[in-house]
Amino acid sequence: MRRVGSCFVRPETARTARDVVDGLLAGLPRANCWTLAEHAGHRSPDRIQYLLGRAVWDDAAVRSELAEYVAANLTDGVDPDRVVLVFDETGDQKKGSHTVGVQRQYSGTCGRIENCQVAVFATLASPRGHAFIDVGLYLPQSWTTDPGRLAEAGVPEDVEFQTKPQLALAMTDRALAAGILPGWVSADEAYGDNPRLRQAFEERHLNYVMAVSCDTQIPTPADTSTGTGTGRMRADEFAAQLPATDWHLASAGKGSKGERLYHWALTRLANLSRAGYRWLLVRRHPATGEQAYFLCHATTDVSLARLATVAGTRWRIEENIQVGKGCAALDEHQVRTWTSWHRWTTLAMLAHAFLAVQAGPDSHPDPSRAMVPLTCNEIRHLRATITHPSHPLTHTIRWSRFRRHHQHHARLCHYRRRNQDYELRL
Repeated sequence: MRRVGSCFVRPETARTARDVVDGLLAGLPRANCWTLAEHAGHRSPDRIQYLLGRAVWDDAAVRSELAEYVAANLTDGVDPDRVVLVFDETGDQKKGSHTVGVQRQYSGTCGRIENCQVAVFATLASPRGHAFIDVGLYLPQSWTTDPGRLAEAGVPEDVEFQTKPQLALAMTDRALAAGILPGWVSADEAYGDNPRLRQAFEERHLNYVMAVSCDTQIPTPADTSTGTGTGRMRADEFAAQLPATDWHLASAGKGSKGERLYHWALTRLANLSRAGYRWLLVRRHPATGEQAYFLCHATTDVSLARLATVAGTRWRIEENIQVGKGCAALDEHQVRTWTSWHRWTTLAMLAHAFLAVQAGPDSHPDPSRAMVPLTCNEIRHLRATITHPSHPLTHTIRWSRFRRHHQHHARLCHYRRRNQDYELRL
């Protein structure tokens, strides 16, 4: 918190932000302005609500400091070829239509179309650990074409519609501008299927392993017998022609149950007059035979094992999203505006980064003791147990009355709306 203190205009605001991060790491049953304020010892939730909505501080600068903090602790001294920048999105179900970015859209978290809000996250992964470094809220065109709706949600006037791949590219540029130079970039089909994004990575001299759909058109080498030029073929049809000798058993990295072993096939693709090396990487599950396809690019020739490891690193961001929601209340925000959403998400990312750094191998300097590494969840539990605040009885009684008053008011509003609906039906 001292590192990001310069991003706050007033020290009181910085202390309130520290209280929020402390509360997000406290393992509260629910994390909102009321519960965080009670945990911090505040008389009411006003200070935290003011922090999220109206206080003067730069959440973008906090995210920039966060990225440098993660890079310094998780990638310093690590071979850049083993550092991977990963992108993925997550959706949070919401009711109504006033929360910024909400509409009926597909959410991978729900597995179907729901009324939700979608955000794209960037994770920096290395052998030392992995943590969020940036985020971008996806605003559908139904929002960007409605100035009144944007103004009501407090969206800045210079914000325009950006697709999810465009958000990922913008976060890549911010990471490069901050001096973060990943050896690889990885993402799922939502980003790998976008040829402009892949080309932009190549123009920035970034290696990538991007998952693509089975119907992606793959360039095939020229037919020397007929003299025809380069053709196109679906990725699954291309993989079906690979001989059995092209398949090799390799690990996609360690998981919770040990090495994740798959059968892999790698074939070099036509360069199409562009610099670098390109491959189609195919992953096949040993038991089910289910296949996944990856388009790969590198400035130098690399092995199948290295590409398989980068492809497996993509799952790190899914772990981050799960841990961020479970241990840092990433999805428990009850805010509606552009500013408050970014501020809550930034503080939750800061809390998650603290856990990720503490769970890294550098936090266990004596490998001879052969201790089982602590997970983010265990570190959060231990920290919450040690630092649990002790408040006087008057504080507990005051908050008990405060909750009863607001619960009673909420019940009255509920019954009033129910009676109005009943009268309308009559």
